[in-house]
Order: sequence, then structure tokens, then C-alpha cells
Amino acid sequence: MTHQPNRTLLNEPFDELKILAVWSKATIIPKHNQNELRKDQCGVWIKFTDYGNLNSEYGWEIDHVQPVAKGGTDELKNLQPLHWRNNRGKGDDWPDWTCSFQSGK
Repeated sequence: MTHQPNRTLLNEPFDELKILAVWSKATIIPKHNQNELRKDQCGVWIKFTDYGNLNSEYGWEIDHVQPVAKGGTDELKNLQPLHWRNNRGKGDDWPDWTCSFQSGK
């Protein structure tokens, strides 16, 4: 079975505490509400309330840095917030992945 985005190793949704912990790893941008807007590692804006929203230009997902298919775990050190387009572009590419989507904003 293929691993689905925003799911644990057991294919369950991440709980609220894990979502908050991963959000806290996103880049804080001065003069912006850090509880609402941040940037992923590719410099793309993400919005906390748009977690899992593929219809939003600010939607984001929890990415396994080392993909589950390649032995990645659900430990916080292996999770990062990524704009959904970057997460989908990354797929199981690791360790040589580069950002596929970058915002001009």
C-alpha cells in the first residue's frame, strides 16, 4: 500500500500536537503573524489553517524528510512542513531532492 500524505507510518492522521510541532519548524517571517503565516524550507508561504488544503495557494502538508518508503519514521526530527506542491513534487525522492515549487511572493 502506498503511503498517503499527512499520514503516520500506520496510515493514521497526525494528531493536533504533532501538527503544531511540525508547524513550529516552519520559518517565521518578521512582521507576519507567526501563528498564521510562515514559509516552508523552499521559501513558499504556508498558512496554519490551510493544513491539508490542496485548493489553497497556502496549503501545506507534513512531509517525511526520509520517506516512509525508504525507512523514514514519524519522529519529529524526520518531519517538516512543506507546501503541498513541494511535498507532491518531492514524493519519495531522498536525499537528493530539491524544491520543485517556489513562490515569487
